[in-house]
Amino acid sequence: MKCVTGDLEGSKAALKKLLPAGDILTFDFVSESGMRFSCVFADPLTDKDLLGEQVVSPLLHYDGPARAEDVMHKLTSPEQRSERALDKLAEEVLTGNPVLLFADMDTAVIVGTKRIPVRAIAEPSTDVAVKGPREGFIEDFKTNTSLVRRRLRTPELRIDLLEVGRRSRTAVAVCYLEGTTKREIVEKVKERIKKIDIDIVADSSYLTHFLSSRPYSLVKQVGTTEKPDIFCAKIAEGRVGILVDGSPIALTVPYLLVEDFQSSEDYFVPPHRATFTRLLRLFALLAAIYLPAYYVSAQLFRLQLFPVRLLLTISGAIRDIPFSPSLEMLLVLLVLETLNEASVRMPKYVGMALSVVGALVLGETAVSAGFVSTPAIIIVAFSGIGLYAVPNLIEQTSVLRLAMLLIAGSVGTYGVLLATAFVLLYLVTTENYGAPLFAPFAPVVGRDLKDSIVKYHLQSMKLRPETLKSPNRRRLG
Repeated sequence: MKCVTGDLEGSKAALKKLLPAGDILTFDFVSESGMRFSCVFADPLTDKDLLGEQVVSPLLHYDGPARAEDVMHKLTSPEQRSERALDKLAEEVLTGNPVLLFADMDTAVIVGTKRIPVRAIAEPSTDVAVKGPREGFIEDFKTNTSLVRRRLRTPELRIDLLEVGRRSRTAVAVCYLEGTTKREIVEKVKERIKKIDIDIVADSSYLTHFLSSRPYSLVKQVGTTEKPDIFCAKIAEGRVGILVDGSPIALTVPYLLVEDFQSSEDYFVPPHRATFTRLLRLFALLAAIYLPAYYVSAQLFRLQLFPVRLLLTISGAIRDIPFSPSLEMLLVLLVLETLNEASVRMPKYVGMALSVVGALVLGETAVSAGFVSTPAIIIVAFSGIGLYAVPNLIEQTSVLRLAMLLIAGSVGTYGVLLATAFVLLYLVTTENYGAPLFAPFAPVVGRDLKDSIVKYHLQSMKLRPETLKSPNRRRLG
């Protein structure tokens, strides 16, 4: 391991050899007593005003001995430490912290004057709430940890820092409450993160594949949130939270499927209103998945599933349609998915216009031309709206909806029932970090049902969720 030597020019050349990029700059200056200094820093990541104010200006008048300790006492920066290893110094320069080299001293000083451009804290666009906090995580690591610290002002909060990525060296924070979170879960999370061997971690979604016990599963096994209040509430229940530098999406484990039917706003409204909205989300999601399949299977195999008056209406609407019911529904679904993808990828105002054109012009023209029927348009539109009632499950439920449609068109109602039984069997047998995915319904955990689809009063939930097996069960009273 190469280290800094007393030769200023040699140490600077060795450090520049490790960092040959053009945006790694050096600044040389001499104090009034004739002592030579050299500062190595990354131009885009260093606050040069702070560097001049807290480092260069104090040292211009330095006339003390050539010792790192005395030089550090002269600096006005609150963040500083000494280091000898050149590879460690290179890492600090790449994070934005300048390195100060001295003549005739075999130690360098790292000064914390980095400046990383970040966006302002704002409400997440994917989790809008009428009541409750409107702050959301951003891409800055320190800002996110400060948002967590502000809500959990307790010495029991632990934020253990790890590095992931051979080239990105992305900072990852494992957050938990000592004495509340089960220690085995914390160690298992850290172990899985340390085993990750990848070039770059661009977002927290990279870690979800490594944190899941079944990485190829259609069902998600790691919770996600962009809101600090939800993140802290889950930690307080006994979960482990993971923050990744450069990502506004935080992860939580263990994850339960019922979490995505809950909203932060449920805890700021009366329990009966929260219960109603959760049941509404569940109904909307089930309708989004099964309504197209029900419509197709009823037309192909069991017309008696329709009421008589509705059957007469549908028969009149589909009389001249050239496609089979399953192909018709599949085409309309594909058009909906294409419009959705295009509206998301295109510029904001163009995307809004595209949605209007797709919904009104294209749909009305297709019905008038006799390519698709009006009931098919209505069912697909309702199915598309229902998926967004639970936005965190869109990726999984859209695939499941398509699978149910194909099964209904080929096998019929019995095939849909068998597929549903298979999905339920898979859900009740899946667990991650010792917590069943389908809890508190399978297995049935009576106490945890108070905050599942039905929401009880806060005063009645005196204990933490039994599913998470927290060492500190009591949270109220």
